[in-house]
Amino acid sequence: MSARSERTGSPAGTFLGMPAFPQAAAGAVRDERLRANLRHATRTIRDKRARAVAELADWAELRAAGKAIKDHTLRHLDRYLVELEETVTAAGGTVHWAADAEEANRIVAGLVRATGRTEVVKVKSMATQEIELNEALAAEGITAYETDLAELIVQLGDDRPSHILVPAIHRNRAEIREIFADRMAAWGRPAPAGLTDSPAELAEAARLHLREKFLRAEVAVSGANFMVAETGTLVVVESEGNGRMCLTLPRTLISVVGIEKVVPTWRDLEVFLQLLPRSSTAERMNPYTSLWTGTTEGDGPSEFHLVLLDNGRTAALADPVGRQALRCIRCSACLNVCPVYERAGGHAYGSVYPGPIGAVLTPQLRGTASAVDASLPYASSLCGACYEVCPVAIDIPEVLVHLRERVVEQGGHPLERAAMAAAGFVLDHPAALTAAERLAGRTRALHPRRLPGPGRAWTDTRDLPEVPAEPFRDWWRRNRT
Repeated sequence: MSARSERTGSPAGTFLGMPAFPQAAAGAVRDERLRANLRHATRTIRDKRARAVAELADWAELRAAGKAIKDHTLRHLDRYLVELEETVTAAGGTVHWAADAEEANRIVAGLVRATGRTEVVKVKSMATQEIELNEALAAEGITAYETDLAELIVQLGDDRPSHILVPAIHRNRAEIREIFADRMAAWGRPAPAGLTDSPAELAEAARLHLREKFLRAEVAVSGANFMVAETGTLVVVESEGNGRMCLTLPRTLISVVGIEKVVPTWRDLEVFLQLLPRSSTAERMNPYTSLWTGTTEGDGPSEFHLVLLDNGRTAALADPVGRQALRCIRCSACLNVCPVYERAGGHAYGSVYPGPIGAVLTPQLRGTASAVDASLPYASSLCGACYEVCPVAIDIPEVLVHLRERVVEQGGHPLERAAMAAAGFVLDHPAALTAAERLAGRTRALHPRRLPGPGRAWTDTRDLPEVPAEPFRDWWRRNRT
């Protein structure tokens, strides 16, 4: 069975047989071609990003402004969402509220059926991947065509995205040529005869394949990078122009957007339109920035629906530490600097949101009941590189440690729970700590070289630190008093 057909179909978005991160990563790091593709792509992107950011003398101030705007909006999210609903409705759109993936899929499928159509074209959208909209539409007899080049590669290859910005980052040009040659005909216009792996030829093959879909499509599905509460305007930024074709040609446009994507005003949007392109594609501005506000007679879609998606976001909002993950503007800068992602790739995370941001966002949206989700907070070395490049200053290491605590509290390994409880007691009682330190020093020759139980994995790649013969406080008392 293909990766797509093995999906559980649950809102969790996991895959049948998907292992926890340590097992998935162990297999990925043995794939030399995958590692070569990831190494080349991530290093190229992050080097370009560093140069683009260095051009701005006020980057730190922009970053602080982005963080402040997002935090303010999240604190008053109820107010701005109501304002957004009012302005979208006043502009001729219709707003739908979806508590979870099942409800969102049901709403979208119903809207498509009401048009009498069985095909939709799609703008690249993380939210629709999160809720597995394509699979839900297929179950209703509706075919969804991805139009972003990287998403098209993933769809034709019956694959899964592995990067937020470049979903097919794990594929090289030769692999893409094979996918186009073998699979394009099954989805529409076939690839040209004699297709090579030249980027220009691959792009032209995709353009010809997609053009016929744009011209006949009556319904489009999009996401949005931002929603402006002040005017009811939605914003999509992209680099290819395919999104603009989806947003302007069809008669019906359905946008599925997470509730955290709202910003209060146009002035706030200005900040993010400077932060996002430099952090994502290392460009000074996006080649295509499309904005639409409701409907206008004779211009663009005549029917517009906005589906506001919760799907775990309000639960994340209730966590004072974890809620900062909702600031994310999906730039992918954290993936490109992460040493873990560079070696393991995106598929190892078992989620549409890979890398450091996925390790903190996914467990909050889906919970930590499954082995996959419980393992994600540990998919990090806590080096802090992700925080340094985040354009909205999400302290990902802080959230990772916070979520590790949650995993342990919700039913970690019995030995781990016992060890944490004992450590908590000792650290809370100075006399007990002094006694434990002296005992550890006197029995140091008997200490094992590896930890037992769940700690064994930690000492598989690390040496346990040697315990000194004399505790520091005893040494200080003897030498400094």
